Amino acid sequence: MSKQALGMTFRLSAVALALAAVPASAANWKYAIEESLNEVQGVYATKFKDVIEANSAHKVQIYPFGTLGESVDVMEQAQAGILQFVDQSPGFTGSLIPEAQVFLMPYVLPEKPSELDYFFKHSKVINEHFPQLYADKGLELLSMFPEGRVHITTQKPFTSPEELNGVKIRVMTSPLLVETYKSFGAVPTPLPWGEVFGALQTKMIQGQENPMFYIESTKTYEVTDVITDIGHNIFTTAVMANKAFYDGLSEQDQMLIQKATAEATDYILQYREGLENDSIAKINAAKPDMQFVSLDEQQRELFRTASAPVKERFVAMTGDSGKAVLDQMSADLLEATGK
Repeated sequence: MSKQALGMTFRLSAVALALAAVPASAANWKYAIEESLNEVQGVYATKFKDVIEANSAHKVQIYPFGTLGESVDVMEQAQAGILQFVDQSPGFTGSLIPEAQVFLMPYVLPEKPSELDYFFKHSKVINEHFPQLYADKGLELLSMFPEGRVHITTQKPFTSPEELNGVKIRVMTSPLLVETYKSFGAVPTPLPWGEVFGALQTKMIQGQENPMFYIESTKTYEVTDVITDIGHNIFTTAVMANKAFYDGLSEQDQMLIQKATAEATDYILQYREGLENDSIAKINAAKPDMQFVSLDEQQRELFRTASAPVKERFVAMTGDSGKAVLDQMSADLLEATGK
């Protein structure tokens, strides 16, 4: 057995022992998220839990970020069946499912909430293409939803790719995000989230990207001076179940999970409205000298043009499967935006 396999076995064994404290029951489902309970994924998971428990005898136990390790550990546990449900963004699953990185491409998703909601509810790429890609990795894709516009935090303001030259920006462990920030002029630095705050404090990195609510709730603003909106992306996440677990459920339980998924998705789309402005107000109150910068259309065009080759990099990484996903996503977006 390789060192990597031994390491994975050790991690899974440790987690299995930790979870053994929870009473073993087919009706006690475990659900891990990448955020805390009061952040978007936690709000979604709590609504999902409420619907399940209100309509059955089943229980759902939610494990917030950090309780079961980093994102890579949690995904291993979900694939191994230790966890029944997991919420994880394409920024981390992109290494496992390269096609999922289509949601990381800059200047693709619309910013208008009504168009964005329509896309996530009705797109064929999510409802028809992605389920098989996730199934191939032992996962049942239940839902994908947007968490909020992505902002970049830095120590100094910038308005062009040239001004990001040499700036180390933390990114999730996605090859496509690395390519994106290279095109932006920065030095992309993949790091687990647990290391980011300290890396910003020690100036090992000079910036990172996240939705505004996450910048506020994790107090990332305390170790940064500028928050910039270049309009490049919407943070997306995916809710998954272990496929062997899901396939082994009764039709009644599968329908229950679909009901909880649909209600939680509707709920979170409404919940996120106004969340960004609320988060800005909280940051302003805590740090009045924080600079908020929103690039105008001419400035955004510099980044849009610089990152145009990223689409070609995506196709090169994913081949025919990725091209089919990209083509379908483009068609779905045309329908969502009415263009």
